[in-house]
Amino acid sequence: MLTPRPVEQSCVVPYRTIGIRIEFALITSRNTGRWIVPKGTVEPNMTAAASAAKEALEEAGLLGKTDDQPLGEYFYSKFGRIYRVEIFPFFVTEQLDHWDEKHFRKREWVGPKDALSRITETAVQDAIRHLAETSPRTDNPQ
Repeated sequence: MLTPRPVEQSCVVPYRTIGIRIEFALITSRNTGRWIVPKGTVEPNMTAAASAAKEALEEAGLLGKTDDQPLGEYFYSKFGRIYRVEIFPFFVTEQLDHWDEKHFRKREWVGPKDALSRITETAVQDAIRHLAETSPRTDNPQ
């Protein structure tokens, strides 16, 4: 019996640097209210990174720069399907006051320790740790 291919998704770990501090933008899920990062199914004719950036805009009202190199991936199952999620760093250059899903989600900027305590996906936690340890502490990405 053939196993169906996983549904391809991508997410971003939105971050900004302020002087020597790094902060991460988290949003709440629409259904449970738990803290997550923007994620969605990879759109046809878009790269996984570009599709994840689109989710950042729609779900969190964030604009910025997505690295084309993923930081990792994870798998989960839902509704009898398997999903594969690629994780991309996303340096935020602008946050909007109004966006598509503002009335369905909360958005909050938090430090690495708080982000790690709120996010449940181990691979996303690993990405947050990596960015916290390696990101340059200026107002511009390298």
